Amino acid sequence: MAVRRKAPRRRARKSFNISAIEAGTALSLAQSTGFAASVQQALNGDLAGAVNSMSSSVLTNKSKIIGTLGAAAVGKFAARSFSSGTLAKLGPIRVKL
Repeated sequence: MAVRRKAPRRRARKSFNISAIEAGTALSLAQSTGFAASVQQALNGDLAGAVNSMSSSVLTNKSKIIGTLGAAAVGKFAARSFSSGTLAKLGPIRVKL
């Protein structure tokens, strides 16, 4: 009878990548829309107030939001010309374009 080998175990990756452009865009949009305050208001039970708060923040910051989205589109287009795309590496986190 042949000796059975153990099944190979999967190991978790020790590093992960985040897109600097996408992360920056998401953080900027969350700040411009008042997302954190609206979520906190919704968790407190005032869902209508949260929606109204977010919509008023979007309307007052719409030029900033459009600028952020335009800059992200240009940045993603320019990042395709990068060969490696890695901006920085800090421990297990790689910041890529």
